[in-house]
Amino acid sequence: MSRDDDPAAIWQRLAALTPARIALGRAGSGLPTREVLRFGLAHAQARDAVHTPLDADGVRAGIAALGFETLAAASAAPDRATYLRRPDLGRRLDAASAQALAAAAGDPVDLALVVADGLSARAVHEGAVPFLDALKPALAGSGWRVAPVVVATQSRVALGDAVGALLRARAVAVMIGERPGLSSPDSLGIYLTFDPRPGRTDAERNCLSNVRAAGLKPDLAAFKLHWLIGQALSRRLTGVALKDESDRLLAGPGERPIDAARPNPPPSAGEGTPRSGAGEGTPLPERSRL
Repeated sequence: MSRDDDPAAIWQRLAALTPARIALGRAGSGLPTREVLRFGLAHAQARDAVHTPLDADGVRAGIAALGFETLAAASAAPDRATYLRRPDLGRRLDAASAQALAAAAGDPVDLALVVADGLSARAVHEGAVPFLDALKPALAGSGWRVAPVVVATQSRVALGDAVGALLRARAVAVMIGERPGLSSPDSLGIYLTFDPRPGRTDAERNCLSNVRAAGLKPDLAAFKLHWLIGQALSRRLTGVALKDESDRLLAGPGERPIDAARPNPPPSAGEGTPRSGAGEGTPLPERSRL
């Protein structure tokens, strides 16, 4: 039997390609001690990600250093224990935050950005600032009006709907710590919703998942989100009706960009005319950065 035919060698080669728990081996009828210890460590890291408080002031300082204005908000869940037991409270702003955001709202904007702890403060600590740093040049070149970045605690994804509505935003993007897995306690999820308002469903959102150094890189995630925002503002929709076709822009220098090859459909009756600049000029990323 050659090495290529050896099942153990094949499994080891596959295990080297993924952090998934495969080819763990065995000792008698159980797992080897090293794998038991690795599982315990991964489980502890996942628990820490869920229960570690968000350093909201530190995150706001990092975002402000990029040149973004920031605002603070909190959900109606008063503490972490309540947040975990009552997901509905994590989807609603507390009264003080709602008043503060309403007072801070100015003219209508194209985009509101929300950074939320979700189920992994670690993901926000490690990923929010690098992601916004990657997104900033695309936003600057788009001409979109962007509201101050809201940093929200004890927050679920749907909290962004209330934030976006209060800030009079045409779309909201929520960067939130994902539920940690046993190999990914640091994943950031990004949810985009057009026309945010309380009552929106998950089917009306687009999601970019597993944004982290070992997953979807911040530069590529920023490119994809910028493409989705442009399409959302131009076509006036998000969710199941909007497919992420941005990969076609990365396929090769000889292909036409999808937004140039496929004209956007006209707005339906009563929708009005999209604002100037929305959805136009989605820049190609520098391939070397991806």
